[in-house]
Amino acid sequence: MNARTRVLVATAVPAERDAVARAFPGPADEVRLPGATLLRTDGGHDLLAAGVGPALAAASTAAALTAAALAGTPYGLVVSAGIGGGFQPEAPVGSLVVADAITAADLGAETPDGFLPVTDLGFGTVTHLPPSSLVRGVVKATGARSGTVLTVSTVTGTATRAAALRTRHPGALAEGMEGFGVAEAAAAHGVPVLEIRAVSNPVGPRDRAAWRIGEALAALAGAFGKLAPVLESWNTHDH
Repeated sequence: MNARTRVLVATAVPAERDAVARAFPGPADEVRLPGATLLRTDGGHDLLAAGVGPALAAASTAAALTAAALAGTPYGLVVSAGIGGGFQPEAPVGSLVVADAITAADLGAETPDGFLPVTDLGFGTVTHLPPSSLVRGVVKATGARSGTVLTVSTVTGTATRAAALRTRHPGALAEGMEGFGVAEAAAAHGVPVLEIRAVSNPVGPRDRAAWRIGEALAALAGAFGKLAPVLESWNTHDH
């Protein structure tokens, strides 16, 4: 990648987008899209609050990718960024996780013998793989842990559900609600994707008192403060 390559950073909500924006001081222009607004920074990064959940995240990201392509200024990389739950003890609250696999954890069918992913039903996909060289660069620059980040439509709220997810996905370190949707949109445009999550809470029994959203947003902002050289030096032909 070179400095002219445009990067789209898709978060779920404005608070996450604003945390990322701290890494890019200076004025940012608002650009209206169908159903969404992005912030265009001076450094070639566009920041999009794409919405909560995989469907809205996919739709908003696709709108941004399509608008850029039609304008003749396509993106070279899409980054799904935000806070999320971390599987304990590997991903403690306040830590960073970068996905080496972005997996839809609940896209499939329940059967008497257990859950079947949609791929076992003969269609679709459930996993997107970020460029390994970029993942390694992010790990080195930020100290993030690398592993599978699960995308769920329903946030895990019980120990039973958390254990079931870890059984099906032993490499999982975190869960979020948007990564797979963002990755599907990126794949449709042939653009590589990355996902990075700052852990705000443990995956398991729902306990809002244990959430550390402010700490996670600060970790997310700090990560992007270290990512600019990685994004500029990474070569898109590596993906």
